[in-house]
Amino acid sequence: MSTDPEASQVQEPDQPDQPDQPDHGAPIQENGSAPSWSVAFITTFTTVFLAELGDKTQLAALLLSAQSGKPGVVFLGASLALICSSLVGVLLGRWLARLMPPQQLERLAGILMVALGLWLGRQAVVALAPASLPLT
Repeated sequence: MSTDPEASQVQEPDQPDQPDQPDHGAPIQENGSAPSWSVAFITTFTTVFLAELGDKTQLAALLLSAQSGKPGVVFLGASLALICSSLVGVLLGRWLARLMPPQQLERLAGILMVALGLWLGRQAVVALAPASLPLT
């Protein structure tokens, strides 16, 4: 038996020096770790790709390509625009992740999407309604 007091102490796992510091917006999975690079990349690619199929941006690129006869130039312009708008979203998302927990951010995004849907729906009803109806 050892009489060394340090040998009998239970070793605790290393704790971060400052546990109250934010992790710069890194999302945490249920197991307590951040997602891997490949998981984040595949999830982002799939989500954005499916969300962009058939939307106004894709239809605009289709029409611009047909009208201009320069599909390569339209592709480059549309790609650059999507990259820039995605950068704005990423930077804004990172900043917001430092200010609020992920659940609150998801709730805020959901409320914003519902509000935008209601506003756009109202705009469509007003545009399609006969002039005799007092909708405005």
